Amino acid sequence: MTSAEALVSVRSASKRFGATDALSDVSVEFHAGLVHGLVGENGAGKSTLAGVVLGIHAPDSGEVCLDGSPLRLDSPADGAAHGLVGVAQELSLLPAMSVADNVVLGTEEHIGPFVKRRANRARVEALIAEHGLEVPIDARVGSLPVADQQKVEILRALGRRSRLMVLDEPTARLASHEALELRRTVRELAARGVAVVYVSHFLDEVLSVSDTVTVMRDGRVVRTGPASAETHESLVEGMTGRSIGDVFPAKPPAPAPDAPVVLRVDGLCSARVDARVIDFSDVSFSIRAGEIVGLVGLVGAGRSEVAHTVYGAARADAGSVHLHGDHLAGSITDALSAGVSLIPESRRQQGLIAQRSVRDNTTLPHLADFAGRLGIRTRPEDRAAAAACDRVGVRRPNLTAPVATLSGGNQQKVLFARAVMGQPRLLIADEPTRGVDVGSKRSIYETVNEMADTGCAVLMVSSELEEVIGTCHRVLVMRRGRIVAEFAGDEIVEADLLAAAFGKAARSTSEAGDQE
Repeated sequence: MTSAEALVSVRSASKRFGATDALSDVSVEFHAGLVHGLVGENGAGKSTLAGVVLGIHAPDSGEVCLDGSPLRLDSPADGAAHGLVGVAQELSLLPAMSVADNVVLGTEEHIGPFVKRRANRARVEALIAEHGLEVPIDARVGSLPVADQQKVEILRALGRRSRLMVLDEPTARLASHEALELRRTVRELAARGVAVVYVSHFLDEVLSVSDTVTVMRDGRVVRTGPASAETHESLVEGMTGRSIGDVFPAKPPAPAPDAPVVLRVDGLCSARVDARVIDFSDVSFSIRAGEIVGLVGLVGAGRSEVAHTVYGAARADAGSVHLHGDHLAGSITDALSAGVSLIPESRRQQGLIAQRSVRDNTTLPHLADFAGRLGIRTRPEDRAAAAACDRVGVRRPNLTAPVATLSGGNQQKVLFARAVMGQPRLLIADEPTRGVDVGSKRSIYETVNEMADTGCAVLMVSSELEEVIGTCHRVLVMRRGRIVAEFAGDEIVEADLLAAAFGKAARSTSEAGDQE
């Protein structure tokens, strides 16, 4: 297509945040009816470029054009008024409101001052039926799993009269079958004439859904071209400027059968507060020193709930958790003192204090180690924080920089720096590489391997089957709150993991039985 046919054009745009050049002379075009993939490492400028298009950021120089005419956007509301909408990687929902109210927020139908609730509800039901993004329409959004909250964000964007839609990591919180359904929705949007900007670290996904791909590095456009001319390897090389080989480093040796058991979970059961819906039931497993065990299953299977209960962040109604033979009392304080660290599913909502410094976020659970008569001994704290950040490869301007100013991958590494500082005996990693670029993923996997090499036991909860296959010694599959299958070594195969998760017959080394 020629530039005259572009729906939205970004021309020579530059944007600076403090000393950081987020965008440098970036020009790119987005065309109606096409899916435009946008890839790059964390900090490459993808989200800043999307923000310029949507009116979140005003470029310091250059311009945005709509239908060939310069467009001034002073806010995201201005962008939405022109049909430019987005779904951000970090969710922006009102947790106390229902799904229906969040989806129609700002576009409600009224009769005078009164909201037409039935009409609004019917709009949301139609969106769900049309796009296959199933979510309980009357539920309070704050009570939903993160994956369902992601669907609400997407439904809200789909409900606008969009001419251009930016999807920033849209499948990061979705299970494999849900991600496939979303990609179908994306192609349907393009077929209706919507320009779709698809930002994702899942490179194979970008290649499968996109017509055009733009590769970014260090705030600049490396190249733009047909997706059919790219491969996973060519995208990685364009993003990083080098060939990095396999994403997954070699696994550490599996522990010997007589290696000490670090974590033992027996008959763990938990019910939600209303006692009507069981999160999980009769969950039993163990992890030996130096072993990396994956926990997989469909959204709602109970994976994260088990992890948080082991950590003491949720109450167990029955069963027990032992660490090196000692009973854990079921509190976070008890778990921390026993040597348990948690990488939570959502770094923004559950892990980091965004406006506090890198140092403060790294040392937060370990402040007692630096306590003196007159308060915190800042020099030892600085040295320990710097050592932990260096160990996991956190790139930061300095230790006092707010953690919110770091890229997503480096924010995730701060959580790992916090974990390694405590020299844990058990690491629980819930979606450890969510929203992280390919280079940072490998760095995180290397950190996990190093921890396992020191004898740390690792429980990894992940929606990425490729991730657990590439990193874990054993994988446990959950379905409807129960462990239904176990695979080890070469028997960790994607087809069998999916079969067990969906309830089909599957070969396993230790079949736990279908107790639904």
